[in-house]
Parts: sequence; C-alpha cells; structure tokens
Amino acid sequence: MAAATSPAHKTERLLNLVICLLYTRQPLAKQQIRAAVPQYAEVASDESFDRMFERDKDELRDLGIPLRTEAVDAFFDDETGYRIDQREYALPEITFEADELTVLGLAARTWQQASLGGPAAQAMRKLRAQDVTRDEASVLALEPRVRTTEAAFEPMKNAALRHQVVTFDYRKGRGAPEGRRLQPWAVTSWHGHWYATGFDLDRDAPRVFRLSRVVGAVRTQGKPGAYAVPDDHDAVAMIAATGDAGATTRARLQVRAGAGNTLRRSATDVRRVDDDWDELTVERTDLGALVAEVCGFGPAVLALEPPELVEQVGARLDALVAAHGGAS
Repeated sequence: MAAATSPAHKTERLLNLVICLLYTRQPLAKQQIRAAVPQYAEVASDESFDRMFERDKDELRDLGIPLRTEAVDAFFDDETGYRIDQREYALPEITFEADELTVLGLAARTWQQASLGGPAAQAMRKLRAQDVTRDEASVLALEPRVRTTEAAFEPMKNAALRHQVVTFDYRKGRGAPEGRRLQPWAVTSWHGHWYATGFDLDRDAPRVFRLSRVVGAVRTQGKPGAYAVPDDHDAVAMIAATGDAGATTRARLQVRAGAGNTLRRSATDVRRVDDDWDELTVERTDLGALVAEVCGFGPAVLALEPPELVEQVGARLDALVAAHGGAS
C-alpha cells in the first residue's frame, strides 16, 4: 500500500494524466481517463477514483497546467470531459543567461533518452483502441528516464552543476589507469555514451572523458564555484571533435548453455566448456556497448578477457547494486 501513495507513484500518475489529456484534441470523459491511466485503473472503487482524480485536477491547476472542463458532446452537455489546451500549455518565447543555459543543456542531455514508455505507452494504446483522436507531436519526450549505471555519472554530474574540481583515475585504451584532475563543464550523452567535458588541470587544456572509462571513485576537490564554464562551450561539438571510436575489442566470455543468444550469433568462436557452460569469443568496436550487453544477461554471462572488460562489467554491476540499496 505504501508504494501506491509514494511521491514517485504520484508523480508518475500526474505525468500520465498530463500525457493522456495532451494526447487528445477532444475532451475525455472521466471513465475514459480512468481506463487510460494505469494508476487510476488500479483503484478498487469509484469513490476512491473520484477523490483521487479531484485531487489530481486541483494539483495540475496549482502547477499552472491549463486543464479545461468541456462537454464531451457539443450537442449534449450532460457529460463533462477534460483536456489540456495546447496553446495555453505551450511556452512563450524566452531567453536565458549563459549559466542558465549551461544547467538547461545538462538537463536536456540527461533527459534526451526520454520517450513514451511503460505506463505512458500503455495509456496511449488504450486511447488508440477507443478511437480517440490523437496528437502525438505535443507529448514527445515528456517522460524522463536516465539510462546509465555508470558509477561516475552522479558525482561527475553533481560536480559540473556545482563547478567543483574532481579527481579520478582514467583508463584510455589498454594502458594502466592514470590520475586526472578536471574542472567539469558538462556531462553529456552522445551516440549512446556518457561523457564529461571540462578543463584538464594537469594538461592545461580542455579534454573529453568517457564515463565508462573512469576507474574507481570520482572525488571532489576544493570548494564549489571554483571556476566558470566558458560561455561558448558546446559539449556535443567538443565530443564529436575527439572522434571517439574505440579500437576493436576481442573478448572472451563464459556463457551458460541456452543463454546469450545475441552473443552467440555474433561470436567468432564457440567452445563447449562443460554441460552447463560454453566459452565464446566476440569482437566489438564499442567496449561500452559490450559491457552493457554482458551485464544485461546477469549471471548467465561471465566476462573473462580482456581485463578492462572484466573491470568495467564489475564496476557497472556494483553501481547497479548500489543504486538499488545494496545487496539483500
């Protein structure tokens, strides 16, 4: 019961309600809304739904969202419907200062993988099944979802927001990790990877660092506000200019029998170890993508070589455990 009333559950419910009401150009009756929003469909009684919906309507209006009440049928006003007026919902033209743009840029990169997934997509399908006229252009990228289990992401992002120097160990290629001191300017997603851009204090020059290559902890140094981000900083252009495309990685994996089909299809060599395990050799030009693929199979796939793959898989799994409150 606690999960149903948690702040996260409420936020998701309100977001799905906004998506539902933006999605249509015609007012929706309460029962259509109840059928479309998963959290409403879970409510046991009509009375509980009515109370929840009334609270949610008030909250959306308090947030400044233009929720309109109209007749469902223009010729009969006996049934009330609801929608969000897109013209009132749209932002007017606005301008930002350089530091505000820095924060907004970071937020935009963080949320750029957003999509209509999970319960929101389920709501869309239900509305489509009811032949509700849809307006998908107005609801693109409304649901935020950050996809990263890299341990360096959170401390690097926080340091960039606070303008605080960080130190960390960084592995480039197959060499040993080297200590780096950085004034992080932004944390940005580009071509499926997360990068920190900033000023490398040891090399006295701007540099780009892929977060999946950070080894160990990211540590802050000194006080927040220690430096300023250049007004003309373009993180994407800076990352693109590095031409970051790693060399081919030849990896050796141990895969449980019957598992890892995508790995098996691309393997250059498959060798039976015993009745339970096979050993695969695969080649990838993107080590980070291979780390994610191996982790996706959980205990059914073990990384054996090269050492940087083993280390990054272990770090990502440790970060995943930490993000869920530690091992049970």
